[in-house]
Amino acid sequence: MNPYVLVLYYSVYDHTKQMAQQVARGVEEMGVDAMLRTVAPVSTTCEAVDKAIPDAGAPYATVEELKNCSGLAMGSPTRFGNMAAAMKYFWDGTSSLWLSGALVNKPAGVFTSTASMHGGQETTLLTMMMPLLHHGMIIAGVPYTVPELMTTQSGGTPYGPSHFAGSDSKKALTDEEKKQCQALGRRIADLSLRLKAEPKSI
Repeated sequence: MNPYVLVLYYSVYDHTKQMAQQVARGVEEMGVDAMLRTVAPVSTTCEAVDKAIPDAGAPYATVEELKNCSGLAMGSPTRFGNMAAAMKYFWDGTSSLWLSGALVNKPAGVFTSTASMHGGQETTLLTMMMPLLHHGMIIAGVPYTVPELMTTQSGGTPYGPSHFAGSDSKKALTDEEKKQCQALGRRIADLSLRLKAEPKSI
């Protein structure tokens, strides 16, 4: 299998999905394959059994696909300043990768969408980084050499791309938000190529 960047996301109103597609576009601009994957929703009362393949959209991610990626971009809507439970649940099942060090020295970045302008975009992005740091991944944000970070009137942070969806969740991604997503994809892809020959231990 060719080296690939796993673009892993959870989306309810399609905004995070659309961001993931823009990130994937940036990855592929660098000549690296992008693997779009989502995670299954979780129940508030008990664990439910979902179909192995969702009715629409990207397939569900497997731990094996995460293990074999050369880089990762992870996206989730904001839930009270943190990632959605479905994404957290997926990461809670990756202990085998942590024990083996399978993700050490691989580049990773994060992105998010919120209903309100100050709805916890930055705290969500920062807390999404925590499991990645525990896995020994190298965090890549959006540097200020990306001009849209300075001109955006909606989403956008140096910690990762963000989108302001509005209280009715109907605001489309702006050009600035799309370009930040693409920039993150290009950066992770570039770093994955640079780091692929590096040793796994320090």
